[in-house]
Amino acid sequence: MNSATQAPVDFEHFVEALGDAVVVADASGALTAWNPAAERLFGFTQVEALGKSLDLIIPERLRVRHWAGYRNTMATGETRYARDVLRVPAVHKDGQTLSIAFTVALLYGPQGTVTGIAAVMCDETQSFTEKRNLLKRLAECEGNKAH
Repeated sequence: MNSATQAPVDFEHFVEALGDAVVVADASGALTAWNPAAERLFGFTQVEALGKSLDLIIPERLRVRHWAGYRNTMATGETRYARDVLRVPAVHKDGQTLSIAFTVALLYGPQGTVTGIAAVMCDETQSFTEKRNLLKRLAECEGNKAH
């Protein structure tokens, strides 16, 4: 099928239907989009999240580093996470620590300046925990061999 006969994509429906979380923040870091998968991942409803700071899901100990990088990205329009997957801790509404993986897309206004950032995120908590446990067991086995 060529592009002339394809139906246009309803991007709003697409974002709502995705199994991965889609989170959009403006240049100041205020949340402007939060799909149902983000609700499932982080526990906050769209009403609870929209207009709030990204701090809602960023562990307190990582906020200074996050905001330094965020401000730099907004100022320069450059991020390596458009192609590289970033894996970081995040926080669920109930306080539980999550391990998430995501890529981002910078959003631009009519003047060509960065107006925000969109992230597509998935939960890697289970696989991260399993890997950590396997590495711990491996270290224990290696330690037992040395004795």
